[in-house]
Amino acid sequence: MRRNATGQRLHDPKGGSFWFDAGAACLDFAHTGGEGRYAVFETLHEPVDLGEWLAQPPLSVVTTVPVTFDELATAKTLRQAIWDTAHARAAGRALPEAAVMCINRVAAAAPLAPELAAAGTTAKWAPPVQAAQALSTLAREMIELLSGPLAERIRECAGENCPLVFVDSSRPGARRWCSMERCGNRHKVRAHRARRAADR
Repeated sequence: MRRNATGQRLHDPKGGSFWFDAGAACLDFAHTGGEGRYAVFETLHEPVDLGEWLAQPPLSVVTTVPVTFDELATAKTLRQAIWDTAHARAAGRALPEAAVMCINRVAAAAPLAPELAAAGTTAKWAPPVQAAQALSTLAREMIELLSGPLAERIRECAGENCPLVFVDSSRPGARRWCSMERCGNRHKVRAHRARRAADR
């Protein structure tokens, strides 16, 4: 996987947006929409939407084969599995069996293959490049995350009613918020108001 910076701008259906870096491409992918009450945040409506998301950093996957509706369905199933396992790990619960099976199934497909340019200074993904390969790469990253040293750093935002989940890869391991621009700032405002009220 290409190690470009992770993160993406999330948009609130009620208005406004903020930058959110989940710390891993697979966790960024988990925040592209959802099921049930999270359906209002859906961004992957058509196969082309999935292709456009994959083309962005850090994957920068420009598919050479059109994304199919089957791949879109697989993507949404994988996304939910990543979401479920990340939240389970953050809460210290056992990982949902169905979600684990889904991640393993998608990871079993051939992943993206890097290809070195003739000059030896740049690399790209070896063609043909298919969405299924990118999904396998994301699933494999999630497996590495859940089974590696950062598994204990997977956390849910400490903001009130904020379900966003991230991996804290900072050296001190002190990250609490999905974004200082959003929940971190809200906490600071509430704390400031509480101090002023106490002073009065």
